[in-house]
Amino acid sequence: MLATLAYILPLVYGLQGADVVLSCSLIEEGGGMGGMMGGGMFKRTPATLVFRDLVDNAGLSPELVTPFNPPETPNADDLIFELLLPSIQIPDADSLLHADCNEQNIVCEISRFVPRDADADSLPAHFIGSVQLEGAGLSVTLVLQTSPSETPESDRPPLMQSKLNLPLSQSGTLLTAVVFVVFSRVPSVVAPIGGDVLLDCGFRQKDSIPGQDVALEWRIQHRGNGRKVLDMKVRENEGEVGSDVLVEREGTSAEADLLVREGNASLTLQRLKVSDEGTYICTVGSGEFQTQQVVQVHITQAPLVTLSEEKLTFQDKEPKKLSCECHRYYPLDVQVEWLSQRPSDEEPISFSEESSLSSHRQHSDGTYSLSSHLTLRPNEHPPETVVTCRVSHTALDTPTEVALTVGKPEPENVFWTVVLMVMISVVFLYQAFKMQTAGPVIKEA
Repeated sequence: MLATLAYILPLVYGLQGADVVLSCSLIEEGGGMGGMMGGGMFKRTPATLVFRDLVDNAGLSPELVTPFNPPETPNADDLIFELLLPSIQIPDADSLLHADCNEQNIVCEISRFVPRDADADSLPAHFIGSVQLEGAGLSVTLVLQTSPSETPESDRPPLMQSKLNLPLSQSGTLLTAVVFVVFSRVPSVVAPIGGDVLLDCGFRQKDSIPGQDVALEWRIQHRGNGRKVLDMKVRENEGEVGSDVLVEREGTSAEADLLVREGNASLTLQRLKVSDEGTYICTVGSGEFQTQQVVQVHITQAPLVTLSEEKLTFQDKEPKKLSCECHRYYPLDVQVEWLSQRPSDEEPISFSEESSLSSHRQHSDGTYSLSSHLTLRPNEHPPETVVTCRVSHTALDTPTEVALTVGKPEPENVFWTVVLMVMISVVFLYQAFKMQTAGPVIKEA
């Protein structure tokens, strides 16, 4: 479900921090045929997510700040998650403030979460929230823990949320604290074959215990297959960092020191290959909490484009074949266009419909090659015609073009042709004259 930035408000107008309010969905498992088939059926209930004091609003003008007004009369059916962020800061959180201005949608989902070694019905209750800016923006996964409600002004019990059966605050919101965050500031990267890439992932934890283990696992999923890339367990004890690391891919690394001291769980991949493309899952666990982030890796390789001929000349009326070769590109999609511009044409004319394409040829490194063939005729492509092969590919910022100019026919040398014919004729006549004047040969008995 697409969520949009609903409000920006200051905790104290013009001071301290700015709050962000998002339209979200509460995701719950449901019954029905979907559950019987093993895939599960999910119910979505509209919800609101309020980030309180998320970022410093010193640079915001008052015109950009719209106060959030909770319902005048609290409603037990409303689902308003109010997040308190006193101790966990989310990097690049200000991008959420500018989502509307940048015409970016925000995907926001909330669901139940059970910490490790905890009872599903135990209190405080926990939820997991996923917030992602579309278009390769910030992606955050938050573990939310319900907080005690304020002491009611009267002896009446607090209002209970009808779906979750949890006490609401006096303003009708479900008070929660962010206790664990896993984030990625760059959840989608594009990198060339043979290059290096850093997959951004980090975490923050409220009330972490010194000496507590931090577990990091990176996995890759691609076309239904998955494999582990790196497994690391780290502990800091009296200033010393110890780690156990299992690396499944050569040229892969993460920094143990940065993981425990700065919450940096980023992964470095060196010497990329086509087989490194896929969905990378960064899973961080510490104490009773464990959650993950997803980073997409797209591998690219621009095609090398050449023509089968360096020059082309028609000596007669026979057509000639020209090929445009696209070598070693990735991914598969490539577009080839043929253009022709005669001396009398003001603009090039496309005639790609007259061409033919070979099938894609895949090489051992996963890249592809392809050929486009075109038949040129002298009456359609007179001398000085420029023939261009234009190739478009996702790895190219602009299309690549290779071209040749049809040359003028080489003039035949009439003089030397006549001389050669005369010489042949003279030799022939001389041989004939010699045979006639020789006379018969008489053999003596």
